[in-house]
Amino acid sequence: MEVEQTALPGIGLRHEFTTRSGRRIGVVSHRTGRRDLVIYDLDDPDRACETVKLNDEEADALAELLGAPRIVQRLNDLHRQVEGLVSLQLPIPTGSPYAERPMGDARVRTRTGASIVAIVRSGQVIASPGPDVVLTGGDVVVVVGSPESTSAVADILSNG
Repeated sequence: MEVEQTALPGIGLRHEFTTRSGRRIGVVSHRTGRRDLVIYDLDDPDRACETVKLNDEEADALAELLGAPRIVQRLNDLHRQVEGLVSLQLPIPTGSPYAERPMGDARVRTRTGASIVAIVRSGQVIASPGPDVVLTGGDVVVVVGSPESTSAVADILSNG
């Protein structure tokens, strides 16, 4: 799918694509941080028939809703393309030395070379979590790397 990017001087950036059914959809990212979801008219692709203004929290929620189910599918596709790459879903035990601590405290990437690409918490997915996200007992982290590095992450999260 091709996404077109257009600079909007004084406003920000617009990204647009056309769905398989022919609908034109765009997102205007304002310099202020606001996002506008734009759905264009079927008969006139230059005219917006609907615009929804989203604050940061709403944009993040929409991105999670749309992106979360695709994470596992994309990882599976990546596995087929890159030999030696694995992903593991690792539960964070309540007794983990990193439960109730920021993810960055574990220094997973620095220590192993593997990456935590998502956290599943109470059925919700936190995609691309930053180091300040606090891990909680019962979370499941999705780790990507080599078999050795992902195994090392499992040891770190369980034993420190």
